[in-house]
Amino acid sequence: MSDVTALTPDRLELGEGSRWTGDRLVLVDIPAGRLLTAPAPDTPGRRAADALTELAKLPDPLAAVAEVAGRPGTWLAATGTGFALITGGGAVRALTAPEPVTDRPWRMNDGVADRTGRFWAGSMACDQSPRSGALYRLDPDGSVRTVLRDLTIANGPAFSPDGRTMYLSDTPLGHIDRFDVDPATGELSGRRPFARLDPDHGAPDGLTVDAEGHVWAALFGGAAVHRYRPDGVLDRRVPLPARQPTSVCLVGGTLVITSGRGGLDGPGPDDGAVLVTDAGPGVRGIPALPVRLDAI
Repeated sequence: MSDVTALTPDRLELGEGSRWTGDRLVLVDIPAGRLLTAPAPDTPGRRAADALTELAKLPDPLAAVAEVAGRPGTWLAATGTGFALITGGGAVRALTAPEPVTDRPWRMNDGVADRTGRFWAGSMACDQSPRSGALYRLDPDGSVRTVLRDLTIANGPAFSPDGRTMYLSDTPLGHIDRFDVDPATGELSGRRPFARLDPDHGAPDGLTVDAEGHVWAALFGGAAVHRYRPDGVLDRRVPLPARQPTSVCLVGGTLVITSGRGGLDGPGPDDGAVLVTDAGPGVRGIPALPVRLDAI
């Protein structure tokens, strides 16, 4: 494993949702409502000092985005307490809001598209109250379904390369669970433990799956990323110079990790940075999938 370095000089309050779209990296700074982008880390001519570019700034917390299929420059966003479209020039149009599962103040959290174009996004209570979060699914027809309840902080939905397995973190519990996915309907079944983390090692936050089906998890508070084999056995630990890694993606063979500096007393020089390192021999990422919005 090569050295870990900062991709740009930017330091974010709560960087999250890193995705490789095939030609560039996108990510968010949740509390600032910012959608950010950078050339892929291995882009010829990219300079280490290049800063992140702001694509949009929303009035509400922005948790995650996915490109909309067939609409270049348009993004589906999990933002505030619902979903929205971000179009060219940063214009925002609110879409259907999901059903709240708590009476407490809450917001959307991490989200990702699957192979059929469905968008899966979690939620959480702003005070992180137990069992006050959910997992929602926005289908191509524009309908929103509550898929799971009684979560605390739903994070990192990620899918196996064939789309038939979903992985989901419940961060404060230290849990990563695995589900079977019906590709025709999007229904989940067969929930079972995938990984259980010792609190001393950090809490599982954002996830991604590589081309071999291995699961990568950012460990918030643990200053590391874990790579797990498809059977749940820990394969690799990548130490980081940021204490609060939040999401992870693979740009080809480059590992990209977002982090946050919020809540830290005396943040270090790399807290809040977007970090990059070589993912190791033979590791390859899969570009993020777009969402389908047939009726919107």
